[in-house]
Amino acid sequence: MTPPPTPTDRQAPVTVRVFTRRFSSTPHGARLARRLALYQLDAWGVPYGSEASDTAALLVAELAANAVTHGRVPGRDFEVVVKLVGRTLCVEVSDTLGERRPPAPGSARTAPPPLAETGRGLLLVEALADRWEILDRLPVGKTVVAELDLPARGRLPGL
Repeated sequence: MTPPPTPTDRQAPVTVRVFTRRFSSTPHGARLARRLALYQLDAWGVPYGSEASDTAALLVAELAANAVTHGRVPGRDFEVVVKLVGRTLCVEVSDTLGERRPPAPGSARTAPPPLAETGRGLLLVEALADRWEILDRLPVGKTVVAELDLPARGRLPGL
């Protein structure tokens, strides 16, 4: 028989918060994804306008714009999942187009020409996220996951 745990044996519970929503594969859907994700983060204790909130806004906006621009299949939505697990914020954006894959994280990419209107999105994700990866989405499509480590200070209830 195992003795009951002592106070030093107990670990603080990990609080997991999850926001999941599908959006139309349109520019309006991408804007709405960013706005609702920021609203949810503020409700979870990541204040609107903070560095973490602004970084998350850029990540959601860029990944949603990529899903709409490069992963759009007519009649199919894209999905945004925002998770707050402990002090890690995870942004996942899934689309249903699997044959067009962006370059993998850390792969050699050159910046686009100075006047180019596209080509900087994943360079931003690479610079802002602490970790990111591209996963296959079953049955079809891909998911781009970007993680952000939140600072130890600030108002995050229960963390």
